[in-house]
Amino acid sequence: MSQDTDKQKIDVSKIDLDKEREKTTDQPGLIAFPHTVGGAVIRPEDQGKVKGRAVSAMRQQTDRQMQQLYEQAQTLAKQAQAIKERVDVSERIYSAEMNFEPIISQTYFLYQKKNGVDVLSLVSPQEWGRKHPFKAYVAKVTLLADHTWDVTLADED
Repeated sequence: MSQDTDKQKIDVSKIDLDKEREKTTDQPGLIAFPHTVGGAVIRPEDQGKVKGRAVSAMRQQTDRQMQQLYEQAQTLAKQAQAIKERVDVSERIYSAEMNFEPIISQTYFLYQKKNGVDVLSLVSPQEWGRKHPFKAYVAKVTLLADHTWDVTLADED
């Protein structure tokens, strides 16, 4: 029994009080480890995981924004192409043969003759029947108030 009591005795002279003082604090909420034996376990955050999740979230958000910008750019490109086609057809209309003065808000039809000359007509492709005298139907057009043309190309009609 004397051996058991020797093991339980603490030699106070061997205790480094300065080192033990480093393990205590007046403000326990500021230390990164529990300050008592029964204290809650405090695990430091794995900074690599935190940064990895943040970078992943940032990339996801910027990818979404880049996709939106790409879609907007595609929409603008389609609109620009539609305007270009409208200008091309409008120029063809003003250089086409027409035996009448176009009236604002009226619909007309642009055809191409077999010799390549464009003709603006009041007659729609359906009204010609099977025998229409033109090589190709180009577009259905309506004269707008500003003397530009609202164009519906033949393949859209």
